[in-house]
Amino acid sequence: MNETQDLEPWPRTLAALEEEQRRLAATAAPLWRPENLGRGGRTGGPLPPIGASFVCFGRGGSGPGAAGDAGWAAAALFAAREFVASAVAQGRAPAAYAPGHLALREGTLHEAALFALPQLPGLLLVDATGRDHPRRAGLALHLGARLGIPSVGVTNRLLVAAGPPPPDEAGAVTPFLLEEVVVGWWLRVRRGVRPLAVHAAWRTDPETALAVVRACLGRERTPEPLRTARRLAREARTRAERRT
Repeated sequence: MNETQDLEPWPRTLAALEEEQRRLAATAAPLWRPENLGRGGRTGGPLPPIGASFVCFGRGGSGPGAAGDAGWAAAALFAAREFVASAVAQGRAPAAYAPGHLALREGTLHEAALFALPQLPGLLLVDATGRDHPRRAGLALHLGARLGIPSVGVTNRLLVAAGPPPPDEAGAVTPFLLEEVVVGWWLRVRRGVRPLAVHAAWRTDPETALAVVRACLGRERTPEPLRTARRLAREARTRAERRT
């Protein structure tokens, strides 16, 4: 599947990316919410097919990386908690990493893998932030907006928001805030394991983001679609590095 020709090119400079991020942050897109969304970010209703994407780069480097670094992206598609399809894309990073500008380095790779799926998902999980961002539009939000898919970010740490971690109890949550606005939730999946940062992104609010992530959890700490995409991207990198 390839519909990227219908989209505008990704921003290629820091200034262009920041302008687009401000535009997306100010866009009043209607919120998407799952059926029967209850208190505490739980849903009893069905969810559309859920996709996830993950990007990794060649091993052995240090610092923020560089433009031209080899990268591997994988996308995984699940429906009713069952694996449906996956796709892998390889390419070069257009830029080094800079805080708040991850989309400049990874955006094209994520998009290539997602468009290589047999169908786009109805919901998207991304290893990136959403509203927790200096301009309120991290990569998880940016990617969802480009594809027209409600999206949720899942990370291990915060970018600019702040909030205390939850108690060391399975299922415990605490909010994190940016300028006194809740933009996501810390979620402790299991005792003794560091919590996940769950980010509201494109057309999702913090409660919806939390419900989606909880619905995707299996036996592991990372939501299953994102865990699968991460594994596939790293396996593709390993195969490529062995060949060289």
